[in-house]
Amino acid sequence: MNFTTPISITKSEHCVDFSSEIITIGSCFAVNMGERLDYFKFKNTTNPFGIIFNPVSIGKLIVRTINQKKFTEEDVFYLNERFHCYEVHSDLSSANQQELLDRLNASLEFTYKKIKVATHILITYGTSWVYQEKNSGAVVANCHKMPQSHFDKHILSVASIEAAIQNTVDAIRKVNPNCSFVFTLSPVRHIKDGFVENQRSKAHLITALQNLLSNHLLDKAYYFPAYEIVMDELRDYRFYGDDLVHPSSMAIEYIWQRFRASSISETAFSTLDEVEAIQKSLLHKPFNPLAESHQKFQSKLEEKISKLQEKHPFMKF
Repeated sequence: MNFTTPISITKSEHCVDFSSEIITIGSCFAVNMGERLDYFKFKNTTNPFGIIFNPVSIGKLIVRTINQKKFTEEDVFYLNERFHCYEVHSDLSSANQQELLDRLNASLEFTYKKIKVATHILITYGTSWVYQEKNSGAVVANCHKMPQSHFDKHILSVASIEAAIQNTVDAIRKVNPNCSFVFTLSPVRHIKDGFVENQRSKAHLITALQNLLSNHLLDKAYYFPAYEIVMDELRDYRFYGDDLVHPSSMAIEYIWQRFRASSISETAFSTLDEVEAIQKSLLHKPFNPLAESHQKFQSKLEEKISKLQEKHPFMKF
């Protein structure tokens, strides 16, 4: 008897392994996946500009990065005793204008270097709904608590999403023609937009991605069905957090296991298990830190870490 409807996932032709250089970009689900990659000690960078939800804003940042167009005073504004930039998350905001510009341009340079050497870029889109600043007409990545009256809200058309995704890929291909792309759709429901509006939003994203992928317009690109796993395979509020919107830690772990099976090389599985064993051992809290048994435990743990670092010097515990 089956109690769920498993999503069939084709094995990626361009799997991740421990030699991979990975960048994860996009919504808060990109952060969830990035945290798993970090936990297992992959060479991963997550959201250098903070969480970004919509494809137009992600594309704009990538194009700026590839063109190495630095941020200037014209790109920032002052509100609620802090300086902000509409193109990035408020995590980068600062009480000092020059400090914000330094952060923005450091992130720009850092991201450019990471993109040039990346083997895999994982992009997670969250919504098709965008806020357009009335004065400039520009789509913003974050409103930074600017009053709603400053923006027009609208949903991106499928065609405009396709163009944004294509622009993102084309820009990256200019400096890194060989990297692989993994596209995902965030399983987080944006119900503040409305339930029907959220479904429209996700539908536009899915349609745009599938149009590009099915017509082979994106080379070395792969769709990982995180959204479908939560909506159709898990389909139960026990797999959500307290807000009933974000996937629970159990759901994230389940999605990770599906990602591991479909998108990570089987040659990396034994190392994944070694890393996890070490991570769990590091969380161990001894009853008596001075006991001989604990000293032996620590010695064996340090030996395991050293052996693993001999094979993978970049790993830090």
